[in-house]
Amino acid sequence: MSAPTTPDADGRIGARIENYSNFWQKDLSKEQAVDTENRVGGYTDVVNGYYDAVTMVYEYAWSQSFHFSRFYKGEGFAASLARHEHYLAAQMGLKPGMRVLDVGCGVGGPAREIARFADVNIVGLNNNEYQIHKARRHTQRAGLEDQITFVKGDFMKLSEQFGENSFDAGMLLALTSLTSFRPRFVVYAIEATCHAPTWEGVYGEIFKILKPGGVFGVYEWCMTDAWDPSIPSHKELAHGIEIGNGIPEMRPLAMARQAIKTVGFELVHEEDLADRPDPVPWYYPLEGDLSKAQTFWDLILCWRTSTSGKFVTHNGLSLLEFLRIIPKGTKAVCDELKVAGDALTKGGQTKLFTPMYLAICRKPSN
Repeated sequence: MSAPTTPDADGRIGARIENYSNFWQKDLSKEQAVDTENRVGGYTDVVNGYYDAVTMVYEYAWSQSFHFSRFYKGEGFAASLARHEHYLAAQMGLKPGMRVLDVGCGVGGPAREIARFADVNIVGLNNNEYQIHKARRHTQRAGLEDQITFVKGDFMKLSEQFGENSFDAGMLLALTSLTSFRPRFVVYAIEATCHAPTWEGVYGEIFKILKPGGVFGVYEWCMTDAWDPSIPSHKELAHGIEIGNGIPEMRPLAMARQAIKTVGFELVHEEDLADRPDPVPWYYPLEGDLSKAQTFWDLILCWRTSTSGKFVTHNGLSLLEFLRIIPKGTKAVCDELKVAGDALTKGGQTKLFTPMYLAICRKPSN
């Protein structure tokens, strides 16, 4: 029986889940340029197939905020995630009453946290119907449906959906001493635009929809300056991150910085937060080492990424798939999460990868 090509009640499409792994050659030696071209050209199918399968596992094993964060010694996992979101909001100068666009909002975890923290109104943009359904349900339960809304859309076509220069920019106090203005509308993206076929494309669309003076803040996934694709082990590491995270192509940090400038943004502030000498590394929850848990409750998190935790999760998925509770092919895609965990941990340990290149950008006022 062929996989369904129409959405189920939750918005998932079985055919794109089953087809996800076909975008990659698992044997890196067999990868050709055409494979990357196919992923880049079919980025919507790559990303949607991935998130149709893994979203429920992300929520179970991680949280409703699908991103990494820095840790203080003794800081709980949930507190760290929230602080990471607060830090972005503070760096962007968010003020009560602002309208904010969350590009690639997942199931709305960061949007809900930032809305509470900064008292702003947020529009969450997502191209995955399944995640939008979940985001709306979570937000209603949190009592924030009047403050946060979610819309389906492609971040490579923002100007078609919203129109160019469609978001006002007013005073910009918190961002730079060069101006006395701060934006009434700003845009942020947390570990989402790495899924775009090109950074110039998605950053360019964000640039278009902002009026002069508008601000864009991003936490970007990048290979660091130490990464050299001509070294086989470096190339293999990037390949593992790609297939395990639904990313068409991993790219170097320098390319992200250049893309920001190429589309016309002023780069107000930038920093690779993963490069700070933190006593607890950002990737520790992936290691599955219970001895590294920062709080009692984080023992559960660490167990879920341990060998026994992964065994339970993946066999549980097999049972759910057999009972037809989840779409066929879900387990196969989620198996790639084991590849992802290993690659991301190694990338963090070797400083070849960062999930938190922070860039605060402004559209020039003239």
